[in-house]
Amino acid sequence: MFDLQIWFYLGIVLCIVGSLAVVWGPGVKDPIIRTINTEVPSIGVSLIFLSYNHTIAIITFIATTMIITLVLFRAITRLEELGADV
Repeated sequence: MFDLQIWFYLGIVLCIVGSLAVVWGPGVKDPIIRTINTEVPSIGVSLIFLSYNHTIAIITFIATTMIITLVLFRAITRLEELGADV
């Protein structure tokens, strides 16, 4: 198995790269790409917690994925109701 520091640093890199993707995400027209852009930071946070405790990592991943997905889909639905080009 890999050393725990590898998972920690990989999680930090995914958080940074994923956060930049979320910043550039509103310029992307495809909703699927936007959803993937928001999932990358949550996987990074889960990898950081995985280096500490497996249970915390699973709970964090499930919670962040559900919350981000619900918020994103609600925003997309709201924009489509208003007639914006999503």
